[in-house]
Amino acid sequence: MFPLKDSIPTDRFPVVTVALILANVVAFFLSLRDGGDLWNGPSPTFLYDWGFIPYEASHLGDQCVVQGDQVGCGDVSGQPSLVVTAFSSMFLHGGLLHIGGNMLFLWVFGNNVEDSMGRVTFLAFYLLAGLAALVGQYLVGSGETVPLVGASGAVAGVLGGYLVLYPRARVVTLVFIILFVTILELPALFFLGFWFLQQIAFGYFDLVGSAGDAGGVAYFAHIGGFVFGALLVKVFATRVSGGADRGRRPVY
Repeated sequence: MFPLKDSIPTDRFPVVTVALILANVVAFFLSLRDGGDLWNGPSPTFLYDWGFIPYEASHLGDQCVVQGDQVGCGDVSGQPSLVVTAFSSMFLHGGLLHIGGNMLFLWVFGNNVEDSMGRVTFLAFYLLAGLAALVGQYLVGSGETVPLVGASGAVAGVLGGYLVLYPRARVVTLVFIILFVTILELPALFFLGFWFLQQIAFGYFDLVGSAGDAGGVAYFAHIGGFVFGALLVKVFATRVSGGADRGRRPVY
């Protein structure tokens, strides 16, 4: 399911949401200069330099780098620090579909969450959600040497916040059912609730090894970001759009 738009109007132009989308797009194309491509994203060397690696957090002082066809971890000088990669990883993506999906969700749901908080507060909320997402994945894989990249953890925080603020909103959704494609108008509670339950289910099967490598998706990062957003959004939000309680229908 892919969201196309929602029913909640905004009172102010979402400056930070648009800026974050532009920053992610610019970072994505810049990351391709070191041997990457549109469909597969940055090169492994670039991802290991600028992605967040859980192993480095559990082995402070050690860093992981690509050495030929292998990955080596140890006392390596000249690499970005753990603090830097915790933030830079939020702006890197593993391909055009990866960034496209994340930015679509950020646009549909981020503008309303930003409207509820104000610009500076929303930026802080977004970045903290991204850090919470890294913690969520770290807790189930502190020894992993695969870089975590993508805005999906921070965006998941936005989704969790949106669900709490606007559960009665309506979401125009593009739905794929095998070869059948249709557009439905779904309650935000159903759309986002279903999305979150999917992350829990896929995360569980990934954890017990029944889903192989799960396509490299960090489901527990999504869960961590979403839980952060749902639990703390009201600490950050100071106003809610007047259309929230009416659950108004989207304008097509």
